[in-house]
Amino acid sequence: DIWYPADERSEAPTAALDLLLTDLELPGVLADPPPAKGSFPLVVFSHGNGGVRFQSWFLMETLASHGFVVAAPDHAGNTALDALTGTSDPIAVAANNRPRDVSFVIDEMLAHGRDPASALHGHIDEGNVAVAGHSFGGFTALATVAGFGDYQPDPRVDAIVPIAAATFGLTDEQLASIDVPALLLSGTSDTTVPIEPGIAHAWDLLSGRPSSRVDVLDAGHNSFTNVCDIRDAYVAAGVGDPVLALVESQAEEGCAPELLPIDDAHEVTNLYAVSFLTRELQGTARFAPFLTERYAERHDLPVELFVRPAHGRAAAAA
Repeated sequence: DIWYPADERSEAPTAALDLLLTDLELPGVLADPPPAKGSFPLVVFSHGNGGVRFQSWFLMETLASHGFVVAAPDHAGNTALDALTGTSDPIAVAANNRPRDVSFVIDEMLAHGRDPASALHGHIDEGNVAVAGHSFGGFTALATVAGFGDYQPDPRVDAIVPIAAATFGLTDEQLASIDVPALLLSGTSDTTVPIEPGIAHAWDLLSGRPSSRVDVLDAGHNSFTNVCDIRDAYVAAGVGDPVLALVESQAEEGCAPELLPIDDAHEVTNLYAVSFLTRELQGTARFAPFLTERYAERHDLPVELFVRPAHGRAAAAA
């Protein structure tokens, strides 16, 4: 799926998201409109293990509305459909393939930007590229700039946003080699990828500046996805097991009443992702104040924030 800033004068119809077994209308999103004027940074989004390209559309929609082109692929052999049909690759194979998938998508998207026959011709800023991802997708974002196995780091990636990132398989040396700015988002109630030790350890090793780590209080592993919306859409459409059972199991770590309300988790995720990527890829400081501990404290945000500025001493705020 490709999300991009739309020409607001377009009369294109409202988009409906294909959830494989039903459609969901997306108010405020247009179906295949002409792009807005301008050249926009590229963000590739990598889904989680056994996930799907549209799993976090709240974030993709928000990024597109703030001037980014977002490309979200399915990782063949590691999708929800593969999990349901028994065609999943071994985890080691998927780990090796994923950063290659991202580099392939970057190749294809840049080719679209250069192709006069493409709707995105002239609309992709080749000099500003980021990779974001959730869970195994967070690993993928890290691996794309650190290298993994015989995959070499992709030098075109300027920033990364690992979300609830699975850091397994990456050595301390690989993590320490990551010298691009990073935004690490995680949930303090994540039982699949707990912040301690994996996220905290990676944060200690990353060398990119400026970088931020946002621990979202009482957020679960899937609080950074649209799992509740997908579950509700499937229930309304009468989708049964095994699909509904799979989604219900994932919803436990995003929609449970003891967790931070998922809309609040999305709002915090959008705030920090947009602010970080706007600063790093669009070269503007207009959202930079949102990345400070002072802003988090003044607005009583449900986060613990760690900031590693371009120069100077690191800071933290709860």
